[in-house]
Order: sequence, then structure tokens, then C-alpha cells
Amino acid sequence: MPDHPVSIVVLDGFTLNPGDLSWAPLEALGRCAIYDRTPPEEVVARAGHAGIVLTNKTVLGGDAIARLDDLRYIGVLATGYNIVDVEACRRRNVVVTNVPDYGSRSVAQMAMAHVLNLTQHVAHHAATVAEGRWTRSPDFCYWDYPLVELAGLTMGLVGFGRIGRAVAELARALGMRVVVSDPALRAEDAQGVEVLTLDDLFATADVVSLHCPLTPETRQVVDRRRLALMKPTALLVNTSRGPLVDEAALAEALDAGRIAGAGLDVLVAEPPVADNPLLSAKNCYVTPHVAWATRAARQRLLTTVVDNVRAFLAGRPSNVVS
Repeated sequence: MPDHPVSIVVLDGFTLNPGDLSWAPLEALGRCAIYDRTPPEEVVARAGHAGIVLTNKTVLGGDAIARLDDLRYIGVLATGYNIVDVEACRRRNVVVTNVPDYGSRSVAQMAMAHVLNLTQHVAHHAATVAEGRWTRSPDFCYWDYPLVELAGLTMGLVGFGRIGRAVAELARALGMRVVVSDPALRAEDAQGVEVLTLDDLFATADVVSLHCPLTPETRQVVDRRRLALMKPTALLVNTSRGPLVDEAALAEALDAGRIAGAGLDVLVAEPPVADNPLLSAKNCYVTPHVAWATRAARQRLLTTVVDNVRAFLAGRPSNVVS
């Protein structure tokens, strides 16, 4: 630890900790200023004298970094760190860290929640009951859509990292066959799954679930051509990154009945614009990027963020991405 308190600024801490967690372990490491949100025009003013800046989605571009004279460390409160100009940090010898794994189980749980909703139509039928339809029903039950059993169907995973593996485990527990497409997958790590080309996966799977990073190669990996490969009964789930999907193409496919449904926890722009076609597309359920946000996952995230800062102050930085 340094001999004097360090200045730590959290630019956008609300989504990580809306009040149910404690910032005390971070505050024990130095003088802290914790902001719920920071608009772009206030980044430099708020972080101008900070040696340590923590950010989740507030962008730290090269211009801002150049104006933060005391900056020595940026901690990203997430796994993805594309909101930080890492090259500018390298030029300034600013250490950048992330949190590589904290919510795999929670994200996998959300992916399967979307699958179960799309196959059992939980949200729709619960809404009709709340509207009073069951009380008026002449029968003891009713359903408006075919109810689909998952056992025997095929789960296709695009990406087979920590989250993909967790989804595979859940899918197998429900009796599903699991197929995978991942160029980084080693043969010895593919036990229990069948490896397919990406196009074959889209053509084969009853559910396609996305669990890959956003790269130039994966941007709009779900486009019109691959949507056309899918079965008309197939479902698409995305709990990974919004730009993996061509949103206009997906909306068209849903509205035309070329695929049966989609469950999305991420979109290209967040929050979305009001006229995003997926918000009104047929059988499309969109949740507000909450797969990561269970209390257990956020606590693990905050604990690792504090551990990262502590390691940096001790001269042994960990989870460095710069």
C-alpha cells in the first residue's frame, strides 16, 4: 500500500451496486468518490485527479485518458473492456484490468430461462391469467401456442467457453443433444459435445444460443444467410453481445415465421431506441441486459474488482488486459 491515501473514482457504480452490496472494501483502499452514472462531458472533471478510475460502461477514450494527468490504473467492472482505449493506456503506462469470470452460471441460467420461456410460453400464459382469462375459461387449462419438450432436441452453442460449457451442462440435464461451433475449441475439450461447422450448427440446432466474444469475425454472425439456414421451428437466444446479430434481419425472420422465436438479453444499442424492430417482432422476448446481474454474480464481480485494485497497489497487478 502507498504511504498516503490514493484517489479512487468509480464513474458508474449503480448497475454493479444499486445499494444491496457494500463499497466498504474498496473504500478501505483509499479516498473514494463513487458516482452512480457519469455523462461523457463530466468524465475528465470527475476523474481529473484520480490515480485509479473504475468504469463499467462509461467510455474512456484516448482524448479523455490524455487529459487525466494522475491516471495510473483503470479497472473495468466487467469482462469486456472495449470501452477503454487500451492502446492509449499502453502509451501512458496505465494499467488496465478486467474481471474475466464472475457470472458464468448466472448468464447460463438466463439463457435457459429464455429457452424455457420460448418453449413453455411462460410470460404469455402468466399474463393471460393475470388478465382474468383463466377465471373465465370453460376448461381447467388452456394454451395458445404449442408447448415444446426439450428432451431429444438439439442445443447449438456458438462459442464454448465458460458460459457455453455451463449452458451445455444445463441443456444435457434437460435431455438435449449438444452441438458446438468454436474455432478455438481443442479436441480434448470437446468431450460430451459434437463439433460442427457454423453453418451446419445453424441448420441442425433446434435452439441456437450465442456465447462468443464480439470480434470482427463474429460481428453479425447471425445474418440473413444464417437465419435462412435455421429450421422454421428453431429458436435463437443471445445473452452474449448485441452486435453478434443483424437486428433487422432477425426481426424480418421472426415476423415472417422463418424461425419460431428469439430470446435476447443484449442489443446493439443499450438502452435501445424506441423503433428497434426487435421490440415489436413476433415472438421475440427482450430482457434489459440482466443475465449478469444476480446478486451472487455482482458480489463476485465487486470482490474481484477490489482484489484487482489491491493487487495493483501492492505492485502485483492481476487480470491485466493492457
